[in-house]
Amino acid sequence: MAKSVHKKLNELQSTAISGNDISSSCLYVSALTIMYAGQFAWVSLLIVAVVLFLFRKIYGEVVGALPLNGGAYNVLLNTSSKKVASVAAALTVLSYMATAVISASEAMHYLDHLIPVNVMLATVVVLGIFTVLTIIGISESALVAVIIFITHLASLSLLLITGLVFILGHGLDVFQINWSLPVKGGSLLMALFLGFSAAMLGISGFESSANFVEEQEHGVFPKTLRNMWGVVSFFNPVMALLIIFIMPVSEVAENSSALLAHLGSKTGGNWLGTIISIDAVLVLCGAVLTSFVGVLGLINRMTLDRILPNYFLKTNKKGSFYRISIAFLLLCISVLFATKGNIPALAGVYTFSFLSVMALFGIGNLLLKIKRKKLPRPEVAPVFNVLIAVSFVLIAFLGNILLNKDSFYTFLQYLVPALVVVGIMLNRTTLISAIISGLEALSRPFRKFFAKSNRYLHRLNRKIHSQEFVFFTKKDSVAILNKVMQYVQDNETTKKLKVVNVYKIGEDNIQLKHDLEVLDRAYPAIDIEFIEIPGDFTPELIDQLSKHWNIPKNFMFIASPSNRFSYRVADLGGVRLIM
Repeated sequence: MAKSVHKKLNELQSTAISGNDISSSCLYVSALTIMYAGQFAWVSLLIVAVVLFLFRKIYGEVVGALPLNGGAYNVLLNTSSKKVASVAAALTVLSYMATAVISASEAMHYLDHLIPVNVMLATVVVLGIFTVLTIIGISESALVAVIIFITHLASLSLLLITGLVFILGHGLDVFQINWSLPVKGGSLLMALFLGFSAAMLGISGFESSANFVEEQEHGVFPKTLRNMWGVVSFFNPVMALLIIFIMPVSEVAENSSALLAHLGSKTGGNWLGTIISIDAVLVLCGAVLTSFVGVLGLINRMTLDRILPNYFLKTNKKGSFYRISIAFLLLCISVLFATKGNIPALAGVYTFSFLSVMALFGIGNLLLKIKRKKLPRPEVAPVFNVLIAVSFVLIAFLGNILLNKDSFYTFLQYLVPALVVVGIMLNRTTLISAIISGLEALSRPFRKFFAKSNRYLHRLNRKIHSQEFVFFTKKDSVAILNKVMQYVQDNETTKKLKVVNVYKIGEDNIQLKHDLEVLDRAYPAIDIEFIEIPGDFTPELIDQLSKHWNIPKNFMFIASPSNRFSYRVADLGGVRLIM
């Protein structure tokens, strides 16, 4: 039977999936920024556009070098340790969870302005609909995202045109009044600082494309970054400026929950206000889809790396990881009811999670430069630019703490349990051993029961340790091989490592064998098996060995390849870089 070819996402589809989240920000970020920066809100939004421009190259370099799902988790996994990468993963999942619940709830609040609905129940229905769409398949759900994205851009363009016509007909009186108002916060610098901190929420979703890059056609990823940057850099400042020309600042606060719909009613009439409200419902629902698609790529990668149970790897006939979608749905619903739909509480989780992920991505870029210098990459972000971008994110993080301390505490309340769950999975063998010891101590009065449990846990522990790993060496020095052993010992649960050298006829491995004998004695807990294979190191060889040894490719390691290496990292099917 012929193997079905997995359909990749094109530029428009990929941009739409991520773009619905980031482009929907103008529905709320304009009001939020004007409340803190007043008539200078558009300047704060332009500063955000500059920061996002710096992050384009940061993301482009990292994902170009490591084109695998996972975003910040992926780069930190390949440049630091599983523990550090897991923190980034937990923050990303929290961000997606909050994004999905907030977007669905806000969409239903907009719908409630058009027709009366039970917002809580309708929010659950929206989450359920997008769960079904992702289970059907990402390619199919991408069509829905494209329709929503194009409709949203058309609606914003229509609102912009009617706004300009309104200004031409009514003059600049409102703008002059707004411009003469006292500066918010007492100084221009403080106004821009607070406005910038609030406006950074408007670029959430920019990180989403990196979490499903493996689903995209080759070369599409940097184009999605360019497209998202263009949309948010144009519409967000322009809409804020349009509002300042048309609407008194005091009127903004009164209509902050549906500001653009109110702007549409004011410039074009009730019909335009209705169109903008309908558009808001659609694009906010599109942001829900962004969360589901992003979390699918991330959780799948974490499961392959044994941070989460293999339970989540089960697929349906469409090849979709339906258990991940259903688990994420249940998590979102539980959070919705636990907070009783309290949007400000979830907004705290949303803001701080997103900013933390952005900062960690920048840090991951710096680690990539330090630890993976030889790894080929299509573009390079200057170190100075990376430091500036990360600094701006940290400034926004501090600013949001000043704006809302309660939201920061709420963020910590969600983050700590998430880290506990990940910590349990990373240290499960230690916990299993502790349980074994406890059962052995208590086994006397209940010997038969505990004996069975003890045998089961021993089998489970042996099964986890029985997983073999592979390291492909190109006659690396003993120092590098020692670092490989340290990495495996610190990050993986195994008792056997196959060290493989693919050599040319006439070469010898005498020194390499001697070095491995020394390391075998230095690491008695890990059995080192040296294997020599004549020929060329190719993706086909990796695939053949993976099938022959029944070892997944993500349990195979290589050191960073040089520019002379004939293949891209993505061609190796998920082989990990550990040096």
